Amino acid sequence: MILLMTTAPPKKAPWYHGRGLPPLGLAYIAAALEKAGFQVEILDNYLLNKPIEEVQQIVRKYNPEILGITCGSATYRPCIETAEAVKKVLPSCTVIVGGWHPSYVPESMLENSAIDYVVMGEGERAMVELASIITKSGIKRDLGSVAGVAYRSKGKTVKTNPEFISDLDQLPFPARHLLPMHLYERKMEYLDAFPIDTMHVIRGCPFNCAFCEITRLWGHNCRSFSPNRIVDEINHMVDNLGSKGIYFISDNFTIRKKETIETCQLIRKRNIDIQWVCDTRVDLISKDLLREMKRAGCRTIWFGVETGSPRILKKINRGVTIEQTIKAFKLCRQEGINISSSFMLGIPGETIDDMKATLKLAKKLNPDWCRFNIFVAYPDNILYQEIMKNHLYDRIEDFLVYVKTKDFDYEKMLKIQKQFHKEFYRSPKRIFRKIKREGALKVFRQGLQLVLQKR
Repeated sequence: MILLMTTAPPKKAPWYHGRGLPPLGLAYIAAALEKAGFQVEILDNYLLNKPIEEVQQIVRKYNPEILGITCGSATYRPCIETAEAVKKVLPSCTVIVGGWHPSYVPESMLENSAIDYVVMGEGERAMVELASIITKSGIKRDLGSVAGVAYRSKGKTVKTNPEFISDLDQLPFPARHLLPMHLYERKMEYLDAFPIDTMHVIRGCPFNCAFCEITRLWGHNCRSFSPNRIVDEINHMVDNLGSKGIYFISDNFTIRKKETIETCQLIRKRNIDIQWVCDTRVDLISKDLLREMKRAGCRTIWFGVETGSPRILKKINRGVTIEQTIKAFKLCRQEGINISSSFMLGIPGETIDDMKATLKLAKKLNPDWCRFNIFVAYPDNILYQEIMKNHLYDRIEDFLVYVKTKDFDYEKMLKIQKQFHKEFYRSPKRIFRKIKREGALKVFRQGLQLVLQKR
């Protein structure tokens, strides 16, 4: 039996955790394992937040041969603590970790004796092959033949190169049946629908943003599920989960225009009544594409604008211009598609004037939803390397690095972030748009609730 799990959320974290979303990465791996004949359970402890003693009780109950834990840099410490706690109650259990952080710095995981193996990159194929070697005594195979794993051997760390899955359609639907779907929030401000569920449709990214390391996990080559496979999964979710809305959380949803249009046309052809929101870049949309998306149920697009400073835009290798951003927002407005956007504050080398340019652009763009995020570095992107090389930080918590320059530190950034959110959301233009979108009564109730909370 194999138990897959997320860890409890970190006791403190420098960024917004957001709503609790189902861990689709684990659900994909669970589905692949089930297809290979393994019995699998998922414990989403990021959602349930069970204390370590309860996790130990669950492990005793299931008595798994393998425990798989997904780990990010922010959850590194809870991951280590979980692995150690499991080994105390079930020493025979093989502990495998995967996810963002282990893919970038596998050595940091294998330094702890409670962790036996690391899966780097995509986990479906590697996890099935590794589990077969561990659990099926009749199989004799060298670990070195499994792509994308790291392990200890003769006092050294051995790593094999990851291999990406070229045909994603071969993967089964995520094993959402193993998740407590009734406990997730399943609603979002971006859509007037309930319940709302999530989908991954694209892996890989051809871009090279300095703050991002996703290519280490998914590679530079962009691979996507076929339009038929995407729409089949939407149908499956509508029929089995009652889904009324979908959030496509892939970074570059519209990167393949032809396939995106085909997906939209298939949604309409099959008469699927669904609202949806997606993430993409401002240079990956066009008027005809937006029109097809709107007709197929797209209500909102999220853009990572990041900065209003041309100098910082160039520094972070975003590969777009402010003029392109303004044009993209205008096109969305023309087609009646709402916009959510995020901006980044505290990039090394950024000045207070650069940040003011970001706030100015945010007000000019006037998205329906906006968030200003403070940049905190973690392995192993370009900015992280620059910060570590030049000692542009005042503290490191495990693998999270807090930027400090002559212009700002993290504490000052918290004040600026609060100020920017206040200035953006309290403008008359913003309030008017919110009333127009949500209705005067709802906005009044929200305002009254905020007043009462402050008393």
